[in-house]
Amino acid sequence: MKAVLSKEVGGPETLVLEEVASPEFGKNQVLVRVKACGVNFPDSLMIKDMYQFKPPRPFSPGGEVAGYVESVGEGVTHVKPGDRVLASIGNGGMAELAVAAAHSVMPIPDDMPFAEAAAFMMTYGTSYYALKDRADPKKGEKLLVLGAAGGVGIAAVELGKAMGLEVIAACSSQEKVDFCLGKGADKGLVYARELDKDGMKAFSNDIKEISGGGVDIIYDGVGGNYAEPSLRAMNWEGRFLVIGFPAGIPKIPLNLTLLKSCDIRGVFWGAAVARDPKAHAQNVKELFELYTAGKIRPHVSNTYPLEKSADAILELTERRAQGKVVIVMD
Repeated sequence: MKAVLSKEVGGPETLVLEEVASPEFGKNQVLVRVKACGVNFPDSLMIKDMYQFKPPRPFSPGGEVAGYVESVGEGVTHVKPGDRVLASIGNGGMAELAVAAAHSVMPIPDDMPFAEAAAFMMTYGTSYYALKDRADPKKGEKLLVLGAAGGVGIAAVELGKAMGLEVIAACSSQEKVDFCLGKGADKGLVYARELDKDGMKAFSNDIKEISGGGVDIIYDGVGGNYAEPSLRAMNWEGRFLVIGFPAGIPKIPLNLTLLKSCDIRGVFWGAAVARDPKAHAQNVKELFELYTAGKIRPHVSNTYPLEKSADAILELTERRAQGKVVIVMD
């Protein structure tokens, strides 16, 4: 089979496409014929050895896939060969065949395109866990989404609206803001691509102005110098959700949490799934209900063939994506 491999530490340019042996699988595992693979920010970190998990090389990036069940191992009863499924696998998805733990494999609706299925679980799973389980949302509260046009960001916009929140989408360009407004955001805010001290103060003031004084929940998928000014625009007893750091890991003055009696809450969806699979299963059920009802739908902004996987990851790291980037197989 063909697979994109990381054989040395580095950026997308270090990836190679090679013919390799089909992966072995065993008890409680499923072999998936990959038709689409979602591209996520952790893929760019993993190939640089900057992610929490460091798989042994050579490995294929790609943590979420959709396709057909090729074969099942002993103990697998909920899916069978030929079934249309999605799976969260951590890595190994940028290949024609991938192995998934049985518990991570889920049947998908017959009318759900594989590209949408491969763009579904990590973004909506992360954002739903963040908003439902970590943010304690109350209908009518104000939600600020940083990096709102990205994969997890636009999922948070859609889910925030579905939960009855007032959603403010913050992005690096008016084009991206317009995209978010088209996806249901109530208001939009453009921030500069680089923030100095004066820029941070101006950004905080902009948030306060557009929100009418402050926000209750901050979904921070950007980090860097955008975190502190956002926190300064937090309402009393607000909740700041830590999602990711494409702009760098921020340093937060903790006196702000005292002054606002607010919380900073980490969001580690992958670990939460492993620790509480029953809660995850319930969240997945609710997400598919929202999908079926037409309240959420993955926005696949661009697709690439397998041999262009490096370009797909580069689009993500350069923050050009609006929605989700997906690798599609012939």
